[in-house]
Amino acid sequence: MKRSLGVCYYPEHWPEEIWALDAQQMVETGLAWVRIGEFAWSRLEPQPGQFDWGWLDRAIATLGTAGLKVILGTPTATPPRWMLDKYPDMLARNSAGEVRKFGSRRHYCFSHAAYRDEARRITRLMAERYGAHPSIAAWQTDNEYDCHDTAISYSAHAKHAFQDWCAQRYQSPQALNAAWGNVFWSMEYDSFDQLDLPNQTVTEPNPSHVLAFRRFSSDQVVLFNRVQCDEIRKYSDRPIIHNFMGRITAFDHYDLGADLDISSWDSYPMGFLLDRVGADETAQAHYLRQGDPDFQAFHHDLYRATSSGRWWVMEQQPGPVNWAPWNPAPLPGMPRLWAWEAFAHGAETVCYFRWRQAPFAQEQMHAGLLRPDRSPAPALAEAAQVAKELAEVPDVGTAKAPVALVFDYDSAYAWESQPQGADFDYFQLVFDCYRALRRAGLSVDVVPKSVDPSAYEITFAPGLLTVPESLQGGLVVAGPRA
Repeated sequence: MKRSLGVCYYPEHWPEEIWALDAQQMVETGLAWVRIGEFAWSRLEPQPGQFDWGWLDRAIATLGTAGLKVILGTPTATPPRWMLDKYPDMLARNSAGEVRKFGSRRHYCFSHAAYRDEARRITRLMAERYGAHPSIAAWQTDNEYDCHDTAISYSAHAKHAFQDWCAQRYQSPQALNAAWGNVFWSMEYDSFDQLDLPNQTVTEPNPSHVLAFRRFSSDQVVLFNRVQCDEIRKYSDRPIIHNFMGRITAFDHYDLGADLDISSWDSYPMGFLLDRVGADETAQAHYLRQGDPDFQAFHHDLYRATSSGRWWVMEQQPGPVNWAPWNPAPLPGMPRLWAWEAFAHGAETVCYFRWRQAPFAQEQMHAGLLRPDRSPAPALAEAAQVAKELAEVPDVGTAKAPVALVFDYDSAYAWESQPQGADFDYFQLVFDCYRALRRAGLSVDVVPKSVDPSAYEITFAPGLLTVPESLQGGLVVAGPRA
């Protein structure tokens, strides 16, 4: 399979007269793909039912005429301000019951059915208009589910939807009581209407209650994404992608990936080093300007398993970010190395984020391939070098690894509800196992717990708390609490 490069672009941020120049320079750099549209709802529908498709029509035409393939994002991660006037109760609430307000992004509760219908509507309208457009080569749903801890909401809408979810799953309060062991501490329910969410309890809530709520919350994210996939497929045969993130366990990526054609993730090696890798001071100092080498590799292998085996990097860090605890510049050569690392793990496409650095708002200190004045940033030459090298590489596939490593979202939920100790973390346990296997020189496939162990020489399942009967027939190394 031939590999390619792309970039993320925001035509609504820039004067229309420079779009063609940007497109031309993208092609000259060797980029083949460009992602647009995922935050543009306020410009597409400035007022309810009043649309301005013209600028997006012209942007797609400009990019397509230059020879670029467009990935069109649905704009549902950033509902416009009028949406909140229409649905004042659409905002999510944190575990303390506090409203998470408008003024940034991802300001919606996945359980708000009316907003889900609005997301369905704007997706349908976009798919109707652009589904067969020759320049639209792929779709992206929403953007980074659970970014800013937004997958789990404790709103009234979440409560009512959870009650219905439990009624469907358990069929009777008595069955729920038996499954959760509610005889303990007299926690038994007489009806599903009595069910509340597992927050703000006097001491820890029943872990079975927490596990059920986390499964429900994951299902809400999957449903929200499926609604968009269903609408797109009515009008378009182009592949559908979502861009996952690093170290996110709030929803089951395997379940969501089943509705995608291609999985992708947003790789920020230096941005993740301190707040997600869990590196100690020595590792922080050593990897400060290149990122932890195992962290990117783990997620490459994980997201290769979450759809049909096709996967991309939708956002690749090109330079300093603005949102990490510390934001140094990468060492020379790192944007090139990160791209090749992804290709070595089977990525079809790597897209750099972003084309030009924004001169305003929250990400104005986030580097791009160009600076705000159009002058080249250091990563531009590296992207061009990777593009040239890709043209000389033969078509290659992805080999199956001899070792499987189970990563299970259900187990992550269970560990979070009752960890072994204050500093215990399921993700870290699996990641440490991955590090050890890599250190031993082994290639690893990260897999769901539905894996057939007999298909591998050895399968590692550290910390697997919810074990399916199918996990048998091969050599399995289990971990704590299995």
